[in-house]
Amino acid sequence: MATLSEEDLSCPVCCEIFKDPLLLHSICKVCLQQFWESKGSRECPVCRRRSSRDTYPINLFLKNLSSAGSELLCSQHGEKLKLFCLEDQQLVCLVCRDSKSHKNHNFRPINEAALDLKVRKKFIQNTQKHNFVHSTLFLIQHTERRIKEEFEKLHQFLEDEEAARIAALREEKEQNSQMIKDKMEEMSREISSLSDTIRAVEEEMGAENVSFLQVPRLTQCRLEHPERLSGALIHVEKHLENLKFTVWEKMQDIIHFTPVTLNPITAHPLLVLSEDLTSVRFSDERRKLPENPERFNNIWAVLGSEGFNSGTHCWDVDVRENTFWRLGVMTESSGRKGAVYSRSGIWCMGYYAGKYRAGSTPKQATLLNVNRKLQKIRVTLDWDGGKLTFSDAVNNTHLHTLTHTFTERVFPYFNTHCKLSPLRILPVKVRVSVEQLR
Repeated sequence: MATLSEEDLSCPVCCEIFKDPLLLHSICKVCLQQFWESKGSRECPVCRRRSSRDTYPINLFLKNLSSAGSELLCSQHGEKLKLFCLEDQQLVCLVCRDSKSHKNHNFRPINEAALDLKVRKKFIQNTQKHNFVHSTLFLIQHTERRIKEEFEKLHQFLEDEEAARIAALREEKEQNSQMIKDKMEEMSREISSLSDTIRAVEEEMGAENVSFLQVPRLTQCRLEHPERLSGALIHVEKHLENLKFTVWEKMQDIIHFTPVTLNPITAHPLLVLSEDLTSVRFSDERRKLPENPERFNNIWAVLGSEGFNSGTHCWDVDVRENTFWRLGVMTESSGRKGAVYSRSGIWCMGYYAGKYRAGSTPKQATLLNVNRKLQKIRVTLDWDGGKLTFSDAVNNTHLHTLTHTFTERVFPYFNTHCKLSPLRILPVKVRVSVEQLR
């Protein structure tokens, strides 16, 4: 049977015997708090993952093992602690086992319980590792596929543009060739006519009669040199002038820029994001996704991919037929797990139960006096000024402003529970300007 060693009862951070071991990788509570304070963020000192909770439950099994010392005596009966109660998750002696407080409970010998705990912990770690690796490989493959698809679109656009420009060049070549052919035929006719005139003049000159000098047919005939024909040459400048710039300018028809995109690793498993990460909808089918610290698990939300800690930022969202939505910002440090709305860190405007509301957590939202169905919502964040403004993007009218002195990075926040219509972040127009150098 396996025996407990000092290493089994030691904290991986301070390497001392446990005092208040937590269920988080079996770390001393004091060690975890000190590590968080020195690090400046809630990061696990063992796996380096970001923690989603302010604290963790005490591991009673390890606490009892550690505090009991080498004798492992029951504090109530003075007997050796030989058993572990599965219901109460604590060490007990034989007297405790037979007492009313542990009636009908299940017990395991200490060494067996410790071994089970280590095996279960190892299993959980391996399962998490497997899921993490699988999810990472899936994300890599999916991202690679999307990159290839986007570049294929660009390649196709450039190939089509190249073909169109070459076709235009060849069309001009055919037009110019036909024009030169017509000119040459005209010149041949004129040369033939001139030859006839010369022969007639020569015949009259042989007759020693000067009256031929007054014949109209001797009027001087002008023939243009082929190289001097107007429009005979290809307009090279029309095909090559600022070629790269004009093609890039034309690409605006297929290229769209959205000021905010969604971060898929934060999305609740019931939310489905579009391929370009600009829209989100609710689904009844729960996806198998890793329980990473960044992901929401209790509210149907997803964050923007980029956070802001200065400046003014604006994005428009198409809400149209969506019957349940919230839009706003959320602080970086606010946890993603559990009842998020019971904690501070979210400022938003929403529509549900046929009403528009706005507010910040954990306070109750304020009912807004809006008597029309809104189609597009404009969210404007003035981080430095401490303002989050919501307006009707269709007619640019103000709806509500929330004020707060922001002290940390905030991320765009999206929440929806509607399957019929997604929330869609709208693209903005890209303008090309040319600045004259002086």
